[in-house]
Amino acid sequence: MEKEIFEQGLNLNRRKFLSKLSLGVGSAALGSLLIPDLFKGGSPDEEAIMSALPHFAPKAKRVIYLFQNGAPSQLESFDYKPLLNKNIGQELPDSIRGGQRLTGMTAGQTSFPLVGSYFKFNQYGESRAWISEIFPHTAGVVDDICIIKSMHTEAINHDPALTFFQTGAQVGNRPSMGSWLSYGLGSENSNLPAFCVLLSRGKGNGQGVYSKLWSNGFLEATHQGVQFSNSEDPVLYLKDPKSMSRDERRKMLDQISAMNDLSYKEFNDPEISAKIQQYEMAYRMQTAVPEMTDVSKEPDSIIKMYGPDCLIPGTYAANCLLARKLSESGVRFVQLYHQGWDQHGNLPSEMALQAKDVDQASAALITDLKQRGMLDETLVIWGGEFGRTNYCQGKILEDNYGRDHHPRAFSIWMAGGGVKSGMVYGETDEFGYNISENPVHVHDFQATVMNLMGIDHERMTYKHLGRRYRLTDVSGHVIKDIIA
Repeated sequence: MEKEIFEQGLNLNRRKFLSKLSLGVGSAALGSLLIPDLFKGGSPDEEAIMSALPHFAPKAKRVIYLFQNGAPSQLESFDYKPLLNKNIGQELPDSIRGGQRLTGMTAGQTSFPLVGSYFKFNQYGESRAWISEIFPHTAGVVDDICIIKSMHTEAINHDPALTFFQTGAQVGNRPSMGSWLSYGLGSENSNLPAFCVLLSRGKGNGQGVYSKLWSNGFLEATHQGVQFSNSEDPVLYLKDPKSMSRDERRKMLDQISAMNDLSYKEFNDPEISAKIQQYEMAYRMQTAVPEMTDVSKEPDSIIKMYGPDCLIPGTYAANCLLARKLSESGVRFVQLYHQGWDQHGNLPSEMALQAKDVDQASAALITDLKQRGMLDETLVIWGGEFGRTNYCQGKILEDNYGRDHHPRAFSIWMAGGGVKSGMVYGETDEFGYNISENPVHVHDFQATVMNLMGIDHERMTYKHLGRRYRLTDVSGHVIKDIIA
């Protein structure tokens, strides 16, 4: 029996390999008795759910997620707490901290001195929302956005917190939000992927980003995010070799597709089918991507709106403009990651530079979408993986202070796509430490995004290793109060 298996080569998939072994057959038989549909690729009810997507009329057709990697301080941006300035240097009351778990960076501190914001705040718009002076352009579009001041998460370190926001779990190997939407809704443009990823780096202390954040996880490989680069080739390995013509490329792909099709019929491995689709997508992208990344035809008014950095590939401003172009062309989910928000020290100067990096382009994206009539159908999200403490990390040194990680309460904002505009939702206590009104968990946020896209987050599932998975795991409630 072992000789027969060896002679068939290494191309056997797991199911065929197990079927050749008596132990494998016995285990499979036992598993099928305990869980009847354990080895099925999909069940009738799952197929019915997917065929019914969207589950109801969506308010948004696409998402642009401006992820501020490293966690910007809510106390220097959207959560104004004058008590902290009044009581600077005083000890954070134990009754407020409540024995919260600390990171390794402040676990050794015996004192937790309160520190207020170095920046001034003012009220803007009809909502009279408080916004820091380092976000003047965001203040200018405050009546178009909804600020959520009561976000909270369980994760206290960057990697698990970032992964939690993107995939619904603090561990890896789960599909990202963009992959789930690609799986459920697909792309509106057959020449572009449903899920695109753009990276940029600010001037502050950066935290890493990694491909597991835009991974397809256990979904088919076609749902993985396609990363754009700031090099001469926006998508690597997309161009034909210099010695190959377009017709030759087409003939080569046809031959590869035919061979892959034979393999698929023999082994019934879905990854083979996914690979065929990826080759075809890459071929179609050869024409679409160069046109998409060319900003030379954008009018001067748009360049001025986003700022001169939008002409420099790989900058945050350039990625915001590219995100608009991708969304305009039918890409379902565009994910930006902007690094540099991890201010454990030297916060006033570093955060001011970070804010300058993103403020104008973020506001320009809202205005640009609005004047094109796209904002109502495009959900824009801005925020990081957690917030910052109201006490100083280390000693307070005049205008040079830092803040540690704070998962209990932080701020993000959302705009367009069916979200109420000119609204502030949720509140924190006077210390800015705990949520006092309308808490919003990460899974609540994810459930709301799915709802705006016309998806019931509890119904869109995928069976993997005998369990049905979903983006929101086993929790999450739609925040109905912020939906228009």
